[in-house]
Amino acid sequence: MKLMFASDIHGSAHYCKKLLTAYEKEKAERLLLLGDILYHGPRNELPKEYNPQEVLSLLNGLKNQIYAVRGNCDAEVDQMVLEFPIMADYGVIFHEKRVIYMTHGHIYNTENVPPMKAGDVLIHGHTHVLKAESHGDYYVVNPGSISLPKEENVPTYAVLENNTFYIKDFEENIVKELKLIS
Repeated sequence: MKLMFASDIHGSAHYCKKLLTAYEKEKAERLLLLGDILYHGPRNELPKEYNPQEVLSLLNGLKNQIYAVRGNCDAEVDQMVLEFPIMADYGVIFHEKRVIYMTHGHIYNTENVPPMKAGDVLIHGHTHVLKAESHGDYYVVNPGSISLPKEENVPTYAVLENNTFYIKDFEENIVKELKLIS
């Protein structure tokens, strides 16, 4: 199963459209959103084409293909307009013989690690900085931010295919790769 992960849309209609175009090109079976979907947050500048109403309309059109977790900028009022659940602090995906623990990153992260066994994956956003690496006996992946990347990164998302995470930009370049060892 091919999965696509994205984080930190922050209400950018411009980058949400780019994300959905990439999702279509990737032919992923599910889109997993790691929080901060509609609101830009008080610490962030307004992202390009900030339009939460358009973002919710675009995403609601794919409501049966999206799994999402709550980010620190997501609120109950966002859940009132989004037609797919977003209020869980984490989600667990069973992938082959491992668990993929998806969360936003503001609660569970490498400083506050959720239950992880050897070979499991912690995937989160929040920092807006892409990452794909081994962290002791488990893996950590951050797809970066699609609208407000930090540390001179470009907007990115991640794809999991054939036990490999690929972090890609919107020109389909692989920015980082992480092969999960069976």
